[in-house]
Amino acid sequence: MKEPRSIAPLHLILVVCALTASCAGRARESGPADSAFSELIAALSEPGGHFDTDNLISNERSYLHAVTDLEEAGVSGGAYLGVGPEQNFSYIAAIDPEITFLVDIRRDNLLEHLIFKALFAESANRFEYASLLFGRPVPTDVETRTGVAVERLIELLDETPVTRASRRAARDRVDRAIRGFGLDLDDADVATIDRFHGEFIDAGLDLRFRTHGRSPRFYYPTYRDMLLEGDRNGRRVNYLASETLFRTIQTLQREDRIIPIVGDLAGDHALRAIGEYLSGRGVKVSAIYTSNVEFYLFGSRSFARFIDNLGQLPIDDRSVVIRSVFHSLRGPHPRAVPGYYSTQLLQSVDILLRRVREGAYRDYWDVVTRDVLEGP
Repeated sequence: MKEPRSIAPLHLILVVCALTASCAGRARESGPADSAFSELIAALSEPGGHFDTDNLISNERSYLHAVTDLEEAGVSGGAYLGVGPEQNFSYIAAIDPEITFLVDIRRDNLLEHLIFKALFAESANRFEYASLLFGRPVPTDVETRTGVAVERLIELLDETPVTRASRRAARDRVDRAIRGFGLDLDDADVATIDRFHGEFIDAGLDLRFRTHGRSPRFYYPTYRDMLLEGDRNGRRVNYLASETLFRTIQTLQREDRIIPIVGDLAGDHALRAIGEYLSGRGVKVSAIYTSNVEFYLFGSRSFARFIDNLGQLPIDDRSVVIRSVFHSLRGPHPRAVPGYYSTQLLQSVDILLRRVREGAYRDYWDVVTRDVLEGP
């Protein structure tokens, strides 16, 4: 049995700004906020940066393989940190943390997560969520579609074309919900939200990961592919695969316990401020999903700063890093599953920090091939 949650609803969590002077200062600089949710985002965020992907959908087709490893390692509860889009939700559903911070250098990532938060607020079930995400008409008897298998959910979406009215209705509902979150959004933010949701509606289940200035790879999965993926045992464990997994995320979203932050994993504020906040609440980090960000941190020689920040988080001997590794000039990763160009890995945070201090890692390949947690 899980211990009772120690995180109160967010309207009781404004103590974050009393934990450190820097946190309080940043909140004041951002001007008056309309809600605790927006104040926490302002207090913990850094100035945004750039990365050359639109980030609407993951390109890690193996993403659910990590769920098997998380379960075998007994990772649950605590605080979850992650980068990137909704791939995080499937990890969060598996871990069922007390609180989540989604930290990404791109402000666009925060804006995309506001769309998802709005959809969870507006939806009665998975079918309504998916219908609004892709701008499909929502049937009046949407409650009767609670619990449909994910294959049937996909069929129903494919059978239902977007109409001008359904697109407008979906956009209006999302925008109305976002306005209620209390964030200070400028015209550019509003335009980005409209464009992002529009891309989901226009591409539908055929939406793919996209980069700017690089040609698309043949192995980039579609949204449909991602829904139909399984873990290492073939189980469908995407957060939209079952009503139970969906409700886990919906509850966290509606209680403001999934908080998108603008921040650099190797930056000077966001990760450290989150660490101070969690330490003040007595909550340990259970998992931090880094995707393949460490590859780029090595390339920019900022990996050491990330390790310093990681060391400031409250962890224990069960805390893990979840990362993704793509095929390289050295070939596929030793744990790669045939047919996949990405590989999901877990590593103990304790061991990672200790091995870095010992100078055990000469390069990125050492980081991702040594001391990896493997299931039985």
